[in-house]
Amino acid sequence: MGLTRSEIFTDEQNLLASLFKAMAHPARIAILQRIILSNTCICGDLVGELGLAQATISQHLKELKAAGLIQGTIEGVSVCYCINPKVWKLLENRLGEFLGSYKGATDCY
Repeated sequence: MGLTRSEIFTDEQNLLASLFKAMAHPARIAILQRIILSNTCICGDLVGELGLAQATISQHLKELKAAGLIQGTIEGVSVCYCINPKVWKLLENRLGEFLGSYKGATDCY
């Protein structure tokens, strides 16, 4: 059986790509910003604040949760979401390392 495309890349490259992919939508950035601002968030609050349909918000939350960027707990009929601190710190560190690996301009035009 042949290699899948992800198998030709390092674990680090696959990790960064999956986290970036989960964040690569303006609605997801807005959701993350809202969760960070409030420190917790109930899905229904996002619908009113972002102006997106409940189903759309739910799909974006699902993607963010699948990537591990957020975590949620069930409170009655609502789900309360918050930033997953371990994954967020990992993203912060890895992104910093990635961006910091650039050492300045070259003679490339």
